Amino acid sequence: MAHILLVDDDTELTALLKEVLALEGYSVSEANDGEAGLEAIHKNIDLVLLDVMMPKLNGIETLKRLREQWETPVLMLTAKGEEIDRVIGLELGADDYLPKPFSDRELLARIRAVLRRTQSKKTNPKSIDCIEYQDIKVFPGKQEAYCQEKYLELTTTEFALLSHFVQHPGETLTKETLSLDVLGKRLAAFDRAIDMHVSNLRKKLPERQDRKPRIKTLRGRGYLLVEEN
Repeated sequence: MAHILLVDDDTELTALLKEVLALEGYSVSEANDGEAGLEAIHKNIDLVLLDVMMPKLNGIETLKRLREQWETPVLMLTAKGEEIDRVIGLELGADDYLPKPFSDRELLARIRAVLRRTQSKKTNPKSIDCIEYQDIKVFPGKQEAYCQEKYLELTTTEFALLSHFVQHPGETLTKETLSLDVLGKRLAAFDRAIDMHVSNLRKKLPERQDRKPRIKTLRGRGYLLVEEN
């Protein structure tokens, strides 16, 4: 049973969401502001549902502090039309976002997609199977990745994205494909989630010895992991 931490100051909404999530078999903890959310998180939390607009400590600042200590997946709940909050959230390491108002069905689908990306770590933590390309090593079972023998501090989504690139070197991967395969959702108009995750991943990958970009942008087409000559 996955354990979800719900951080939102809307008590009516949290009561409703707790009921919906409980019916789906999830264990749910609740916090009604950012400070309480940071105090409530622990290693057995599988996912954080984090609202942006909250008293004491807003969702953006809460996410920033959370990422200093935890790699726990975070699904941001944002006000409809507040694109800046979504972009900042993704830059700070949120795994996905969901604009309010949303349907129960859409929320549950997003939750399942995020949790699928961490399932292998829960079910097979001792696996040492390695996917290796150039100087990058990815261990799916342990949810660990290394580049130039250095451990990479990746979020769950960044890890899934890197794994996908390593398994398709030199292959053009469209944003539509990456959104479906990595985020588990269809690419919507003006959705910048994949772009932001790729940008974050690039920043965390050490520079190649030949100084060529590791991940190349193909304008209007997508991205590819650059092969060696």
